[in-house]
Parts: sequence; C-alpha cells; structure tokens
Amino acid sequence: MVREGYAWAGSSYRRGGYGVRMAAEDTDYLRRLFVERFGQPERIYLHGQSWGGNVAAKAMELYGTDDQGRHRYDGALLTSGVLGGGTQAYQFRADLRAVYQYYCANHPYPDETQYPLWEGLPKGAEMTPEELNARVDACTGAGLPAEQRTLIQQQTLNNIVDVVRIPPGTLKAHMRWSTFLFQDMVEQRLGGASPFSNRNVRYRGSSNDDALNKGISRFDEDARAVEKLGADAGLTGDTDIPTVTMHAIDDPIIFVENEWLYRRAREDSGTADSLVQIYTDEAQHSKLSTPQYAAALESLDRWVERGHKPTPEAIAQYCETREAAVYDGGCHFDTDYEVADWRARVYARQP
Repeated sequence: MVREGYAWAGSSYRRGGYGVRMAAEDTDYLRRLFVERFGQPERIYLHGQSWGGNVAAKAMELYGTDDQGRHRYDGALLTSGVLGGGTQAYQFRADLRAVYQYYCANHPYPDETQYPLWEGLPKGAEMTPEELNARVDACTGAGLPAEQRTLIQQQTLNNIVDVVRIPPGTLKAHMRWSTFLFQDMVEQRLGGASPFSNRNVRYRGSSNDDALNKGISRFDEDARAVEKLGADAGLTGDTDIPTVTMHAIDDPIIFVENEWLYRRAREDSGTADSLVQIYTDEAQHSKLSTPQYAAALESLDRWVERGHKPTPEAIAQYCETREAAVYDGGCHFDTDYEVADWRARVYARQP
C-alpha cells in the first residue's frame, strides 16, 4: 500500500500457517517489485497481523538489511502476532488434540483409521470443517447455548478448556487449526514427522487429573521436524529495525504471552532497544480498536523520522489526544501491564 511517499509491505494470514519463510520471501519480492516500477519511496514499513506478524518478523530477519548493513525496511508494526514461532506457538494445540481425544474419543472414532494426533488428519483423509464442528458439538455442545447442553457435555467442555487454558468460545476454531493446519504443515513441510511432544507433560485443571494423565495419548517429537519448523517459522530476534508490537491482553486466539517469547528473542540477540511493546485491555484477535492502529503507526513513523523511541505511555497519550478524535472505537491501552512468562500459559516441555 502506498501513502504519501511511503510503501507498506503487509503480511496476512492464509490457510496452512506453514510456509512462513516462503511468505517472507514473497513479501520482500513485493518491496523489490515496487522499487523497480515506481522508484525508492521515502520510507518502507512492514505490517503483519496474526500469522502475518510471524511473516513480517521473519522478513525483517531474512531481508531487513542489505550487504552493507543498511535497512531495507524503516520500521515494522506487528499486531496480534504469532511471535513465538511455530514450534512454540502451536504446541498447545497438540495438547488440545490429546486432551480432546481423551474426553471425546470421536476424532477419530474408535472404528475409524487411527493415527497420531499431532498429524492433524492422516494423509489423504477427507473431512470438512462442518464435519469437524459436528463432532465437537456432539461431545461438548460447544455450539449450543449453555442451557441446552447436557450435564455430561458441559462437564466435558469444562474439562477440555480448563486443562488447555482456552476460552470455551474458541474451542472449535482451535480444533480446526489443530486438524487442518497440522495436516498441511506435517504433510507438506515436515515429511510426515512430528514437531511436537507431550511425553512428560503433567496436565492440570480437570475434574480428575490423575485419570487424565494416566489415560491421555502420548507422543514424541522428531528432532528433524522440530528443526524444519523452527527454520521455517522460528524467530531469532536478529534485527534492529524499529519495531512496535501491539497485542490484546485477552486475545483468545494468539495468546498475549507470545510477546514474552518475542521480547526474549530480541533480548538474546541484543536488539531489544529497537522494540516497543504495547498492550490493550481488549479480548479481541482479528481487529483491535481503530484509533490504536493509527496511534501505533503514527508513533512508529515519528520514531523513524525523529529518532526518538516512543514509550507505551506516549503512544497511549497520542491515541487519546489525537486519534480518538478522528476514529471511532476509543483507546484501550494498558500501560501498566507486564506480560507473563510463556510457561504460565502453555505447559513446559520436560526432557
């Protein structure tokens, strides 16, 4: 997108969730194509939302600087991003498949072809999202009003979401990703091998944790598959391009704790000084309040232009005093929020 002498190279979500490195290459190709056809713009910014946040962050690391160390992108805005990389950000969905199958035993049914749950679906299997939703509803009543669920359905739903730590309303969405996304990822990127393990995980929060941990399906990761997924979607933090990230504290799809993982990557690479992270008190994923995007973008642009790194407080104030008067939706920044360790949300993998 071009605006007032600037170019925005944007990344978004597509089905699969794999191919992050390829999508980053495509994104940088767009930058080069623009420059070839229209000339060098005054500034070029990257923006990535959700899975696109992973893509934009990867593009910065792979293509952010030229051979002389000069920035090809002047800044980046990553919103609601999958910034933990595939090997960590998707692990809880492998846990979900195991927990769900323990309670529901219908994905697959006992009389269907059995397969490792991390595979999503066996190669060649045909299932529609509607068919999967029907299985989830039959077991948990997730698609029904609470008063229409049976006692067993409600107890099953409670056990699953309490153990996996997801909102009830997102169960079917996460089950779709852990079915169709996993199938695409494992078949097309990982050679049919497992990138996930739950061998020594101790699950908690159910009505009977001992029975759950004794009866749940266990699986092991394949080192080569972990390496491949990490090479494709993992983030090292190795970029000093000015970066602003924005995430809702109660994001029900991409947990806010992804931001903890990303800050740790930037700290480990010595680039945390070029990172500003801001949080909102919303419970949204796909679209946060409009004035907040405007304030984040404008603050990033002023940072690049003037060389003064903004604080979360400054971005929040700018939103209230300027952008809220232009756009509807209000400003919902929480500048006191401190993101928790990833392991507070997703079970740690034990050796």
